[in-house]
Amino acid sequence: MPPREPYNPSALQRRTYGTVGLTLLVGLYLLTGLTGHEPWRGDDARHFGPVFSMLQGEGLLFPAIAGLPFPDFPPLYYWVAALLATLTGSILPPHDGARLASAVFTAMTVYWIARAAERFYGRPARTPAALLTLGSLGLVLHAHETQPMLALMAMVALVINGLARVPQQPVGGSLQAGLGSALALLAGGLSGAILTLPLFLLVMTACPDCRNPRASGGLLAGLSLATLLGALWPLLIHLTEPELLSLWLHREWTSLTSDALRGGDLNRLAELLSWFAWPLWPIALWALWRARRRMLELRWLLPLLSALIAIGIIIAEGDLSPTAALPLLPSVALLAAGGVPVLRRGAANAFDWFGVMSFGVFATLVWIAWTAQAYAWPPGLARHIARVTPSFTHGDGLLQPAIGIAICALWIVLVWRLPRTTTRATANWAMGMTMLWCLAVTLLMPWFDYGRSYRPAVTSLQQALRPHKAECVASTGLPDAVRSALDYYAGIRPALTRDGTTPCRLLLTYSVRRQADGKPGSGWQPVWEYRRGGGKQLEVLQLYLRTDSN
Repeated sequence: MPPREPYNPSALQRRTYGTVGLTLLVGLYLLTGLTGHEPWRGDDARHFGPVFSMLQGEGLLFPAIAGLPFPDFPPLYYWVAALLATLTGSILPPHDGARLASAVFTAMTVYWIARAAERFYGRPARTPAALLTLGSLGLVLHAHETQPMLALMAMVALVINGLARVPQQPVGGSLQAGLGSALALLAGGLSGAILTLPLFLLVMTACPDCRNPRASGGLLAGLSLATLLGALWPLLIHLTEPELLSLWLHREWTSLTSDALRGGDLNRLAELLSWFAWPLWPIALWALWRARRRMLELRWLLPLLSALIAIGIIIAEGDLSPTAALPLLPSVALLAAGGVPVLRRGAANAFDWFGVMSFGVFATLVWIAWTAQAYAWPPGLARHIARVTPSFTHGDGLLQPAIGIAICALWIVLVWRLPRTTTRATANWAMGMTMLWCLAVTLLMPWFDYGRSYRPAVTSLQQALRPHKAECVASTGLPDAVRSALDYYAGIRPALTRDGTTPCRLLLTYSVRRQADGKPGSGWQPVWEYRRGGGKQLEVLQLYLRTDSN
């Protein structure tokens, strides 16, 4: 029987802040704020529409919103979200259950990035890879909304991890990467294939350890698996509803070829990536500089090519929304993880203190935002909040500030007791991000939910439609998020106007502000209006009744 390991308090502390602490941190980060609120304006409400249609037995093969095809994304994320909403239906409302899919795919991303970092850079890089992924500024909001781009991000991480296994496990790693590439197409369409398939060719040509019959055969098997599985969904669409396949292919081709960024837009792209991938990109650049004489090694070349492809797709599609940068995170986090163990002591200490001070300042700002709601101080901010959400009233309970104080106190204790290791700076950053998110959810969630939910608007519209139960309703200008909310909350599916005409006697219009050109012509009388938000966030929904006899 081997001798028992002597009790070592410092080793126990390292394990507590290591595996156990990392697991708890990831769980707290992902689950806080994920449930307990309505679908929010924008992507959260928009992408819940296909999930709700699937729960109603519609659009199971090709996503749809309120009965209309929705070709923006293939169905992988929506399938997982609908499954989780079904499994949790007894304890969670459908929109909360569906949002669990975001936690699942984000957790997959963190895990596969950490595993790839360990294979490329050794065990010391595994924890920093996970912590840096959690600490990315661009991930936190999207990880807590209904967001199918998270599925594509996770599949990119799966492919990179599979290809990182190829030198030691050629067959297993290649098949894993092939599965990830097929699922990437099912998650993100043609962009998913472009993000992943060229990485196979890179490994075939640039990896000296992969130039043997077993590795080459494994990579070919992985490519074959990616091709066969990736073709199944388009083939099923072609066999069942070929017009939907044409719609999807047209949308994919158009997005990749018709609206590329121009030279003047590159500055905006740089601004997006500079904050979205903070603090990953400075460490990643440092890692590449340190490895500048070894750039042809697979551990540097693979994530670098993945990052360049992701940036190239953003440029080709001309999409400067933050969600477009999500597939970039796995490669940048992997490069940054390789740079953490070689950070100089002064740089590591500066990064550590910068993180602690930054999140301390941001936490103070969150508290100030709460006091502006609860006590109308400071007055300028209170007036701005009142202008954006004019009808919002803050509760007088003490539970919110008590929980907020506890969150801040726990963060201070953890930072104070954190062991001085090579991962201290990344751990402080990830803990600070988690603290700030938890604090914002605790103190500001009622305000966010009030200002970003469509439920009050739909409830008011239902009351306005009661005298017109037998009438059909047409619509013009409704965004996908509003159509999704109308279908979810009230079962209202407005008919679309064609060539500016409709046989319906009721017309629902939408505009981001009151505009004369958003109103129908003569012969329509306004019977209802709902103004949501204020300032630049103002949305106006109006219902008109036809008064002429045509």
